[in-house]
Parts: sequence; C-alpha cells; structure tokens
Amino acid sequence: MRKAGRIILDTGPLVALLNGRDTHHDWAKARFAAVKPPLMTCEPVLSEACFLLRRLPGAPRAVLQLVERGVVEVPFQLAAEPQALAQLMHRYASVPMALADACLVRMAEQHPDSAVMTLDSDFHVYRIHGRKIVPTLMPGRD
Repeated sequence: MRKAGRIILDTGPLVALLNGRDTHHDWAKARFAAVKPPLMTCEPVLSEACFLLRRLPGAPRAVLQLVERGVVEVPFQLAAEPQALAQLMHRYASVPMALADACLVRMAEQHPDSAVMTLDSDFHVYRIHGRKIVPTLMPGRD
C-alpha cells in the first residue's frame, strides 16, 4: 500500500466498508484497518454515502458514527472554495466531475502529502493544480 501522510476518503470505499455485499467490501475493510485515523473527507461524500446506503438498515447512521467517533473528519469548508471547485468542475465537465470529486481533488491540492482512497477510475484523469496525478489508494493499485 502507498504510504501517505493523510488519507482523503471518497464515497466508494465508505459504502463498501459498510455494505458487506459490496464487491470491494474486503478491500475496504483491509484499507481502513491499515490506515491511521482520522481519514479526511467532505460533506458531499458523506451525503452521497448516506444516500447510497439508505436501504441498508443502520448504514446511514453508521456513516455519521464514523464522524462522531473521530474515524472520519470533515475539515474541508466548501463555502471557502467555490471558485476553485467551479474551475475544477468546468475543467472536467466532459468526465463529468461531481461536486464530491471536486472537493476531494481540492483537498488533495491542500494536503500535498495525502492520497485519495477511492474506487472511482475518474481519479486517473483528474490532476492536482492542473498537472500532477492525484495520489490514490485503489483496488489493484495500492
């Protein structure tokens, strides 16, 4: 697994961790066990995860409990970054880039020693500061 100063958490691994039937559940469990908390994320990721897990009893609450217990923290302030996020979403409109992905790329720019834990292959396309590959932890790549 790639060493990183901090881990930035995307929706996919969070959903996989909490859904035992997810294809990537074992990978997510192993990655969460191997990294030092807290993992960083943004509110759009938490919102997406709660939505995707809404039919799994107790799962949306489990997302919030990860925050409550300090396993996941939300240091990103979306209100402080609207221009940077809009620029990223415009640059990657052909992908298209979701708000959550824009927040995670911006967080990676703000934390140069970080890696994004994700299942999303779009992170192979996204770039930090327009040119640098986003360091990732992904199945088969870490």
